[in-house]
Amino acid sequence: MRILHIAHQYLPEKVGGVELYTRWVTQSLSRRGHQVAVFYRRSAPGSGLAARTDEADVRIWAVWDGPLTPVGRFLATWRAPLVHRHFEHVLDAFAPDLIHVEHLMGLPAALIHFVRQRGIPYVITLWDFWWVCANAQLLTNDRHLICDGPRLYLNCARCALARAEHEALWPALPPLAVLLADRNRRLRRILMEAEQLIAPTEFVRRWYAAHRIPEERLLTLPPGLTYPAIPRRERGGGEPLRFAYIGGLSWQKGVHVLVEALGGLSGCELWIAGDESADPAYVARLKAAASPNIRFLGRLTREQVWATLAQVDVVVVPTLWYETFSIIVSEAFAAGCPVLASRLGPLVDRVRDGVDGLLLPPGDVQAWRAAAWRLLTEPALLRRLRANVRPPLTLEEHAERLEATYRRLIR
Repeated sequence: MRILHIAHQYLPEKVGGVELYTRWVTQSLSRRGHQVAVFYRRSAPGSGLAARTDEADVRIWAVWDGPLTPVGRFLATWRAPLVHRHFEHVLDAFAPDLIHVEHLMGLPAALIHFVRQRGIPYVITLWDFWWVCANAQLLTNDRHLICDGPRLYLNCARCALARAEHEALWPALPPLAVLLADRNRRLRRILMEAEQLIAPTEFVRRWYAAHRIPEERLLTLPPGLTYPAIPRRERGGGEPLRFAYIGGLSWQKGVHVLVEALGGLSGCELWIAGDESADPAYVARLKAAASPNIRFLGRLTREQVWATLAQVDVVVVPTLWYETFSIIVSEAFAAGCPVLASRLGPLVDRVRDGVDGLLLPPGDVQAWRAAAWRLLTEPALLRRLRANVRPPLTLEEHAERLEATYRRLIR
């Protein structure tokens, strides 16, 4: 099969869950004998189309048409003619049997209508809530509360103005609501014309089904993971209990909750790893509030992620919004580490409370501090949680299921 993956951004410019998954799965499919390519949009000065081939013979096309601002990404849904023109060239050059849309943010909706006109089947992975929520995260910009979706789009318009820091422009609310409604109408059509919508967790499948996506179009297929053999850390007498946060450093990830909860907690260490350039002001506040038992590791390579997991006892996921999968949970389980996670969204499906981790109230500093203290003072609990950790789905198992889905749809 000839399979083209479309992504909103990609490595090496951006590193995140979607970008890593796209690399892993395209390389796995290439190793399985398929011809695989990636098309994505860069944010860079000038304009153009560049192609390269990675170590697994995956062809990668990057298109750019100037730096992308948040407003530019939003407006691209309606029009990005140069991107569209380059995409046509890629379709002609690669001639895919099937297209897998990982994300469409910053890309014009017309790309997919053009795909449909050519009769090419396509699938979409629902990596977040962008298809319904222009903010993608179901987290309001003004009050930082979880949102259930559009209400006549007036709440969406208010959220957009707050993100742009233009709350004073309330007269723009009705026309912006109309624009957001048109955006969702266009994106919903793309969802409804897809051969398959892939949800990474049951929570995501249920959420989209509750928002008028027919259940027969939705398939739950968790991502897989390639991981090395990782020796379990044996904590020596007198050594601190080590907690690790590995992920994005932004408010919705809840890292400040950890800094407050574990700061100064005797017998515990908190290691925080993540790209500090994404939100420098937030990182500066974290460091200003951090006590001596908290270490900042910066951005880690894949090898460094596994090396870090081999040195810690517990992985923490204190998110304040609906994650849609959370790769770090899989990585923690691959390393034999139990997980402390927010009792929120798909994490409730992924972490078995009291079995291979603990689920805690999101944002509740005292509850997180009490859980850390409990693991420190009840070594039998930590041993039991570690013993119950199950290895995650492998990348090859995932690729095999994905390949079967592709074949079924092409037939």
